[in-house]
Amino acid sequence: MGGLERWLAQQPACGDGVGNLQPASADASFRRYFRLASSGCSLIVMDASAERGSCVPFVKIARLLGAGGLHVPDVVAENLDQGWLLLSDLGRQTYLDVIDAENADALFEAAIDALINLQRIDCPHDLPAYDAALLRRELELFPEWYLQRHLGLTVDGELRVALDEMFELLIEQVLGQSRVLVHRDFMPRNLMVSNPNPGVLDFQDAVRGPISYDPICLFKDAFVSWPEARVAGWLRRYWERAGAAGLPVPDTFEHFYMDCDFMGVQRHLKVIGIFARICHRDGKPKYLTDVPRFFAYLRGAVARQPALARLGALLEHPDLRISS
Repeated sequence: MGGLERWLAQQPACGDGVGNLQPASADASFRRYFRLASSGCSLIVMDASAERGSCVPFVKIARLLGAGGLHVPDVVAENLDQGWLLLSDLGRQTYLDVIDAENADALFEAAIDALINLQRIDCPHDLPAYDAALLRRELELFPEWYLQRHLGLTVDGELRVALDEMFELLIEQVLGQSRVLVHRDFMPRNLMVSNPNPGVLDFQDAVRGPISYDPICLFKDAFVSWPEARVAGWLRRYWERAGAAGLPVPDTFEHFYMDCDFMGVQRHLKVIGIFARICHRDGKPKYLTDVPRFFAYLRGAVARQPALARLGALLEHPDLRISS
């Protein structure tokens, strides 16, 4: 029996179920999740021993979100030194597992409810800020891991200048947006079909940041795409309800939609870089199959926002083969 199993055996909530741990989900990080059945209930074991520091913010943000009315896992037991958590089980199906063209409106309506509750929570003073340094570090994942490591390009000269100019434009626009609590991965894969709906997971990287970040994350998903007309409709629905709830959204939907495009471009470039890193550093190439989805998102934003013309030229440059 390993250390994790010995610790679980000491927890009253686990009963006699420790011997029947079953994998609960895959994760792009180094965390592992197991499901444990005990005395008629189901629990989730999070093994973050490979990145123990993630447990402290997980517990902190779980309590913050729970107090704010979100349906998040209860922390049943914790061993922060070893990176182990015992959590309540929010269910077996994510939004991503079940969402389709027919049920998306209802599922996203519940997600908007949860998101507005999240954004109304006062940010703790010690919560990290989505500042210029963090935005730039994320943007640099694109040239470092996708352009250089994946495509084998040398990022210097005119290409480096073009990237720097584009990054400065994005950072300036994003930093001009209102700030709220930001989940950072508020997307269908991290929303559980549960009662109440949705259960919310993977919130340990929450920051204080732009109000458009989580809405664009929800509707411009990494693993499923929607027609832009539906996305615009959902964003308008969020904007209307957020304004009615007193959240600091722009006065017009057109302004908010523009903010979402700029925030989206920053995030899309970051995710492309992350997926390339997961492939080349972590040996998980399957994520690269979703990279074309993000280039489609980028081209859509370029078509709507004239200020992004430089990015459009970069995406279409034949020597870069960025969309391949």
